[in-house]
Amino acid sequence: MNAASPLHLACPSCHAVNRLPAARLDQQPGCGRCHRPLFNGAPLTLDAGNFDAHASRSDIPLLVDFWAGWCGPCLQMAPAFAQAAAQLEPALRLGKLDTEAESALAARFAIRSIPTLVLLQRGRELARQSGAMPVTAIVQWARQHLPR
Repeated sequence: MNAASPLHLACPSCHAVNRLPAARLDQQPGCGRCHRPLFNGAPLTLDAGNFDAHASRSDIPLLVDFWAGWCGPCLQMAPAFAQAAAQLEPALRLGKLDTEAESALAARFAIRSIPTLVLLQRGRELARQSGAMPVTAIVQWARQHLPR
């Protein structure tokens, strides 16, 4: 990726798609619409209304945690996933998708077990991993599967 090339990034707050040079990713950029930070070091909550802005219209990869509130391993992994967001941004965005609330999106990705991590770039699946993982494993797995 050319540092001068503009990237499209969906805002985690208002979901507006922003254009900014790749070289500015590490400079704590703000949203042109709502003026909030484009990166806040925490996973965003994904739903049918904002999923495609982050999964398909944003140029940085999106790591999705497909989970459910009744799932013990999902709840166990939640703090590790949150810590991973602080370590992996701005190279990629992390988001959580509740499979109970968003069953159509879970079906779209053929989620058969949870928790399942799916790494996407521009709507295309790059990698998938099922099962709870500690923060170091999440970070290592995500970095290993990032496009070069």
